[in-house]
Amino acid sequence: MERNKRFLVGGVLLAGAIGYLIYSAASTTSVYYMTLDEFMPKRQALLDEGVRVAGRVRDGTIQWDARTLDLAFVLGDFEEESDLMVPVTYNGLLPDMFAEGRDVIVEGRYDGGGTFRAHTVLTSCPSKYEPEVTDEAQTAQR
Repeated sequence: MERNKRFLVGGVLLAGAIGYLIYSAASTTSVYYMTLDEFMPKRQALLDEGVRVAGRVRDGTIQWDARTLDLAFVLGDFEEESDLMVPVTYNGLLPDMFAEGRDVIVEGRYDGGGTFRAHTVLTSCPSKYEPEVTDEAQTAQR
């Protein structure tokens, strides 16, 4: 009987520990991100707080130094005609598929000086994949 009680208590403790680990892992990875038009009005209130912001890399703004792994670019709104923009700096490996016009999510802190200092840059996959058109295919279409 004593052995069954110890087994039961051990099982309850193990189940509780596993439940706690699942809860803590889910709560740290389920961070909501804001779009740039949501972030810009709140940026002063979010000074030096960790935040995720989604936007699009503006054309002609990427500055990449492969020696120091420094990346700088301007994050713009998803609407091309929008004036909403914030400069982003990042130090680390260049993310896969990072390019001008690509939708990205930056995670980091807004420093108040006008720059978003990212510690993570995530690129999103294009919503629609189209096959590359070769010269032969273009000739056949004509």
